[in-house]
Order: sequence, then C-alpha cells, then structure tokens
Amino acid sequence: MLSHPLSVSNLLSVSALSRSDIMQLVGSADHYKRVVCNFGGCDDLKGSVMTSLFYEPSTRTSCSFKAAMLRLGGSVLDVDLNSCSIKKGESFQDTVQTLSSYSDCIVMRHPQRHSVHQAAKYSNIPVINAGDGIGEHPSQALLDLYTIYTELGIERPLKIGLVGDLKHGRTVHSLIQCLTKVNNKIIFYLISPETLKLPTEYINDYAHFVESELEDCISDLDVLYVTRIQKERFDIVEEYDAVKDSYIIDQSLMRLAKTQMIVMHPLPRLDEIAKEIDQDPRAAYFRQMKYGMYMRMAILSKFMMKIRFTH
Repeated sequence: MLSHPLSVSNLLSVSALSRSDIMQLVGSADHYKRVVCNFGGCDDLKGSVMTSLFYEPSTRTSCSFKAAMLRLGGSVLDVDLNSCSIKKGESFQDTVQTLSSYSDCIVMRHPQRHSVHQAAKYSNIPVINAGDGIGEHPSQALLDLYTIYTELGIERPLKIGLVGDLKHGRTVHSLIQCLTKVNNKIIFYLISPETLKLPTEYINDYAHFVESELEDCISDLDVLYVTRIQKERFDIVEEYDAVKDSYIIDQSLMRLAKTQMIVMHPLPRLDEIAKEIDQDPRAAYFRQMKYGMYMRMAILSKFMMKIRFTH
C-alpha cells in the first residue's frame, strides 16, 4: 500500500507527528484490517527484516509487532538479551549500530526515558519506540486512538476518564498528545491517587483537564481508560501497597455508566478490572489488542516503505 510519506523518519514521540501523519496511519490501519480479514496478510514488506529489541518484558507490544511484520510478508530478527553480546558488556551504541546493519527497522523497548532517542542517533534505519521507561509509548497511543476511532468516532466531542497511575503511565502520556492533535473537543477526567497525578508537562491548551473522583464522572464518560498501578516503578514497596487497589472497575460501577461508552486498558491488568467485566459489550480491551496489530502493520509499512524508497 503506497501513499504520501510521513513527516518523520523515526517513531520516537507522538509530539513529532502531525495531524495528517496520524490520520494517514488510521487510514492505513483500516486498510490492513480489511487485508487481514479477507486474505490473512500481504507481501507489502516481503524481503524486509524488523529487529525486535526489548530490554523490558512485553507480551502484547512485542508479539503484535512481530505478528504485524509477518502478516506484511516480512521477517523478524528477535534479539535474546540473555544470549547476545549485551551480556558481555557491549555498549548500547554498538548494539544499535550492529542491528541496524542487519535489518530495516528496529522496534525497541527500554527502561530508561529517552533511550530510544539515543538509539535513533546511532541507527541508519528507522527506530520505533515501543516504550521508554516512564516516558512515552507512541504506537500504543496510536492503536488506542484507532480503537476510539473504530468504536465511537474520533472527531466528535469526547469525555475520557484516565484512571490509575498517571504519573508513570507512558501510555497515558502519549495518548493525551495523540488525541489532542486530532480533536480539540475533549475533556480529560484525571482520576488517580494523590501521589500518582499526571505530570504537568502533559497538560496542554488543546483539551480541558479536570481532576475528579471516578464515581462522580463515570456516568458522563465516553471512554474509561484504565491503567495498572505499576509496582516496578516504585522504589519503596510500602508506597505501592498504599495505592495498588485504589480503583477497581466492577459491575456495580459499570451500572452507573452509559450504554454506549467503552472501557479500555493497555494491559496487562491485575485487579483493577474485575473479570466479570470481560463479558460486558462495553469492555473493549481485547478488541483493542486486535486493533493494535492493524495499527502496527500501518506503522511498519509507513516507516519501512519510506526507507526502501530512499535507499
């Protein structure tokens, strides 16, 4: 699928994408949804190789990028951190430069914020940020936007509740930036423990932000975006224990919600969404995963096609 190139060479932050870039990716994800549903895949990236470089554990992001690449007809170079030269003390710079010699794109997750920006300096192929510490997760934001686009529509007024760890939640950080680039008619309800509030750097002038209690706003919401309280981001376990069960979405709470709203979660979940909610048609988090593969097909196609035609 060929179309106009994106305005950026790497996917490091949502902030670098224009509204046109985002809507191009949405349209491309729609295209690949039809391709997968009708044919199972295509050969758009046949002969291309994607490197998967994950310094942190991942199921959905890692597997959906790999599935996306395979459905595009390409192949995957999967780096095992336990059996590569990183174990011998190889520098980050040398690892990235080596892998960029063997493949056409690097999808990378790293525990340190801005690490992907450093990787992009050393790489001569596109680098895609699959999560950098407490920083950003742009492909997750794009698939979340595509989920809302598919389920509800993206350009109408929306009330979105962001629940849980808003301080460390890189998915939330990227989603706010992504949504406000395409829609200036959003109200974000910020629902978190006092110690896990959204950093002020992510509050902008393109939306309305309201701190709220979940019970006070759930009846107004179009989207309830739930995040996990992330134990791995706490240095003191007692501080985690104090907030870990702050919010639990169950049927008694959902009875207060609209019939046409959706519940989203980037997953994995712990106890913040009761299993009973899985059967509720408003529970979109498993559909969200499927949308994620289509969006990541769009991302890989756009960025790897671009380097194909510039080399």
